[in-house]
Amino acid sequence: MLPSVARLAAGYAVAGVVGVTLGVGIGTSRRARALCEPALEFLRAVPPPALVPVIMLFAGIGDTMKIAVIASGCVWPVLLNTVTGVRSVDRVASDTARSYGLTGAARLRHLVLPAASPQIFAGLRQALSIGVILMVISEMYASSSGLGFAVVEFQRSFAVPEMWTGILVLGLLGVLLSVLFRIVERRALGWYHGSRGARRKAGGGGA
Repeated sequence: MLPSVARLAAGYAVAGVVGVTLGVGIGTSRRARALCEPALEFLRAVPPPALVPVIMLFAGIGDTMKIAVIASGCVWPVLLNTVTGVRSVDRVASDTARSYGLTGAARLRHLVLPAASPQIFAGLRQALSIGVILMVISEMYASSSGLGFAVVEFQRSFAVPEMWTGILVLGLLGVLLSVLFRIVERRALGWYHGSRGARRKAGGGGA
């Protein structure tokens, strides 16, 4: 399981950094959105498993290929949700920041990223489940370690109990990662969930 988790973590981290960086750049520029949206829609429609042979051609059959496969599928929900979050920044807050002279990196840090963070975390949540799937698929190609490799080897040797054990471990790994992500999300977005709770209470009291 450890090689699988290491590859998943590396591919997921690459997808997160690339997705958020490009998403912020595209979301804050109308010209960039106009130029990139057709290409993004095309690339998003290509199933990541179909890219495995192409990635193998350029990256070989080692861990680099597996990390690239995971990153190639995880990056899209992060990128597209980041673009949506950046575009939905409140106009009043944006005008207020501009009137106070908040520009450049300061505006990005104190306004854009906090406002877009709920959407960014939504994309990261989607990417996590996609990453687990691609982790298994990538390890089924010319691999000698990992959960995907183990499941395929057990299947080929007709070791049915061991095969189902590997599938069970994959399911438990997915549940564990989901729980850990929820803990991180609650801590990072505590202010957001708190404001939503306050709005619900205010709405209920008014009704």
